[in-house]
Amino acid sequence: MESFARKNDSAVSPCLWVGTGLGMVLILSLNLPASDDLRQSEPVMVSPSGTILTLKGAVLTFACLDCMGTLTHPPYEVWRDAHSADDGEKTRKRKLVMHSPSSSQDMGDHQFAVICSEKQAKVFSLPSQTCLYVHNITETSFLLRADVVTLCNSVCLACFCANGHIMTLSLPSFRPLLDINYLPVTDMRIARTFCFSNEGQALYLSSPTEIQRLTYSQEMCDNLQDMLGDLFTPVETPEAQNRGFLKGLFGGSGQAFDREELFGEATAGKASRSLAQHIPGSGGIEGVRGAAGGVIGDLTRARIALDERGQKLGELDEKTASMMASAEAFSKHAHEVMLKYKDKKWYQF
Repeated sequence: MESFARKNDSAVSPCLWVGTGLGMVLILSLNLPASDDLRQSEPVMVSPSGTILTLKGAVLTFACLDCMGTLTHPPYEVWRDAHSADDGEKTRKRKLVMHSPSSSQDMGDHQFAVICSEKQAKVFSLPSQTCLYVHNITETSFLLRADVVTLCNSVCLACFCANGHIMTLSLPSFRPLLDINYLPVTDMRIARTFCFSNEGQALYLSSPTEIQRLTYSQEMCDNLQDMLGDLFTPVETPEAQNRGFLKGLFGGSGQAFDREELFGEATAGKASRSLAQHIPGSGGIEGVRGAAGGVIGDLTRARIALDERGQKLGELDEKTASMMASAEAFSKHAHEVMLKYKDKKWYQF
């Protein structure tokens, strides 16, 4: 933001505020080139200002208020490419302006820097760096989220504590405005996604796919019903117009009819049992192809089985013929032996 980096500064300049987990706040001075032409060639010089501010707990958020207590937004200007023809259709980019639109004399000789940590909040007066207000937010717990938001045409500090309390403090005096126990943090998803918005609203992820929205402003609660949108507007279906004879005779577009309405049993009556009735199949052409493929497969398997059976029958015939030949040879030899020893006595052997 544009603020006073040192105690002796007489004008605001671009600064980078760095907060650490130990409560240290460092202010770094940014030296930007004066013109856009030099910006393309000269780098941005970053130098420590020597200013160190301390708080209790890890630093969560910063904000800058002018001398009237109004929130000062970071300065920017719309960047446009001069050499582009369709610049209006491209996404606009922003860059930091060297000087704020209002001078230091218009803003007074000081600013208010609001710094909030996990334990306390402080308001410093710039450029003197005097601590004007200190508020210890919690001692037994710690803050999960803190944001400086606008509420009812004013600025306040909204805090969400780990014990489930939502607190709002006025700026810059830290006067307590609200302290209510809303929701204990039972899920780390709530702690990671909880954030405050302007006009007394807050959001967090109650589940991986659900966003919970809440408000801590009575004005926002009173106007909530007017801000809710409708998904649809219920409209009664109009009755169909009567179609005249001449319009049906000489009309251009034909009227669509339902097949069941024209030829169904409700209009034409139930068909006689002696008449053939078409029963559509369940598979259509694909079913017929599948069935044909199944029949062909069965025939192929039957043919292979028949071939294997014929081969086995041929082998059986060959074995039977071989056995018959062996039996005939044995019978012949046996008959010859019988004839040879038929007339011999027992003592001649």
